[in-house]
Amino acid sequence: MIQRDYLIVGGGIGGASVCEAIRKYDKRGSVTLIGAEVLPPYKRWWLSKGFLREKTPQVKKLVQFDERWYGAHKIETRFGTVVTQLNIDRRLAVLGNGETIEFNKACLAMGSRPVRPPVAGVGLGNVIYLRTVRDALALREMGNVEKTVMVVGGGLLAVETAASLRSMKLKVSVMHRNTHLLNRYVDPELGMWLTEYFAKHGVTMLMGESLNGFEGKTVLRNIQTKSGNRVQAGLAVVACGAEPNLDLVRNTPLSGPHGSPVTEYLETEEKGIYAIGDLAFYPDRLMGGVRRQTHWENAREQGTVAGANMTGKKRQKYEQIPYFWTEMFDLHMDFIGDFSVQPTRIVLRGTYAKKKFGARYYQGDRLRAILLCNQTQREVDSARTELRNALGK
Repeated sequence: MIQRDYLIVGGGIGGASVCEAIRKYDKRGSVTLIGAEVLPPYKRWWLSKGFLREKTPQVKKLVQFDERWYGAHKIETRFGTVVTQLNIDRRLAVLGNGETIEFNKACLAMGSRPVRPPVAGVGLGNVIYLRTVRDALALREMGNVEKTVMVVGGGLLAVETAASLRSMKLKVSVMHRNTHLLNRYVDPELGMWLTEYFAKHGVTMLMGESLNGFEGKTVLRNIQTKSGNRVQAGLAVVACGAEPNLDLVRNTPLSGPHGSPVTEYLETEEKGIYAIGDLAFYPDRLMGGVRRQTHWENAREQGTVAGANMTGKKRQKYEQIPYFWTEMFDLHMDFIGDFSVQPTRIVLRGTYAKKKFGARYYQGDRLRAILLCNQTQREVDSARTELRNALGK
């Protein structure tokens, strides 16, 4: 049986950050990182952006740390490997090849998987769920043959992918059940402006339409809507959200309806076992409440905190103002704060028409979030400070 001081399950950016933090505070402890993909942890957020648009995408540029880095820091890596069983009481992990690892402390960083709509044809060829490098490469290859593509969804991944594909000169349509894009984050006025902006860039907008199914024998030919329309498409990208990969700990205290419950130190109720990134359902002392975030920055920062806490050499709470960003065509937007609740008041500085503005979202008199479009990093940092001061933290 293999014995390790630290076991990290999940080969995303969160897992890489955990390894980096452990080695910062513990130079000698034995560490194993297990990832289902054959690549070392990479910048997944780039897949729907530049990686998709580049004439010759280079996978090496995506990787956060190459395998030489892990070797130099004496971190054992098991890429292309899955954990099939996790025995919490005995602190044992069974791998897909039958090997067993006994661990002292562990961090769950399995990330999330795309939601598959409960409709017919979701497994047809040419129906893509953009999550991995392999998915992105397949999408690029199919786009060289099938020039008509439908993006299903209206969230961050959907808008980024649609903008990138349109920039590649494909004929792109977006189907979204809401009346405007990014409805989970932005107010209706801004959302409608964004929707019109996509239309001006030649994207066909099917707003207020819900997916009913995909048609085709082996590959996609048509898409059905619940209103009865049939839209021809040779390629579809489904971006209808993501769900945490909790199957490994299902029916244990490490799994809950909203993710894996953790303390402010990112530790589960099982002492010595941590959860981060897309899995972690954590108490947010700054914004209030309990939340789960599915953004790259969150996973990276949580990995840094959890790794340090696992060593016992540095004890720190995870206290970060939520932050993420997106880009579509020539728009770069930074989201700072809590966008989960509809604002009661919005203060806009700048104009949509000039594509450079800032919107401050209030709940009553309390500033809850700041959205910036095409602003400098200095202005983003200033907005973070402004929001933290407004919260009195």
